[in-house]
Amino acid sequence: MVSPEPLSDSSNSALVRLRALLDESSFDGEQRLPAERVLAAQIGIGRRALRRALEVLEAEGRIWRHQGKGTFLGPRPARAPTSLDELSKRTHPLEVMDVRLEIEPALARLAAMRATNGDIERLLHLAEKTASSSDADGRELWDSALHRTIAEAAGNSLLLAIFDLVDRIRQDTTWRLLRERARSGNRQQLYVEQHRRVIAAIAQREAHAAEQAMREHLELVRDSLLKVMTSPLPARIDGEIPAKMMSANTKNERHHGT
Repeated sequence: MVSPEPLSDSSNSALVRLRALLDESSFDGEQRLPAERVLAAQIGIGRRALRRALEVLEAEGRIWRHQGKGTFLGPRPARAPTSLDELSKRTHPLEVMDVRLEIEPALARLAAMRATNGDIERLLHLAEKTASSSDADGRELWDSALHRTIAEAAGNSLLLAIFDLVDRIRQDTTWRLLRERARSGNRQQLYVEQHRRVIAAIAQREAHAAEQAMREHLELVRDSLLKVMTSPLPARIDGEIPAKMMSANTKNERHHGT
């Protein structure tokens, strides 16, 4: 009886044979390659050499591997966009404030350069509606409308789309309750005054002043949220603050020295 020929341990040989196989063969409808042990036996290559050759092919974009599912022909498919629901679960209010602090001062600066007289009239009206709102739902509604109008007045459709995405994430019920607690006491009046400063700078076409006024406003909002989220039990939402928020707070407290 003739002994079977030993499998090659040459990774270069494995790569040559694999390339030839990929050029010549058609696999199943999903374009999935056979399992490693089957593939190694099929082309007469040791599994160690085979794995190394597969790594090269993956780096070249000829195959992609999904742990637990197999190896597939072609480049790795683009990841499906994260749903808004999933994104809301993965983030927390302080991350949202980080994003707002990056984009909204820039939006205020652009608005000072591009806002029409009609935009400024709308902003003044919204500021007054925000100031005169006596209930949580009204304050939330008019505050959001004011900030969005500034984003619209900036005249940049991509930045507006990012603003809208962040604003939709902010609609989480628990987060709205947090924000309402952050408006308690004299903070709401401070927010109103800051809104007026932002709008005055936009109306006077002072781009730098508008950017700075918006930054100061959002920094106060962020600090107020942080105080509420780390406050003693009586100020917590329904007696609890979600664990992911608290773990995020610990990092932020260390960063800001609170």
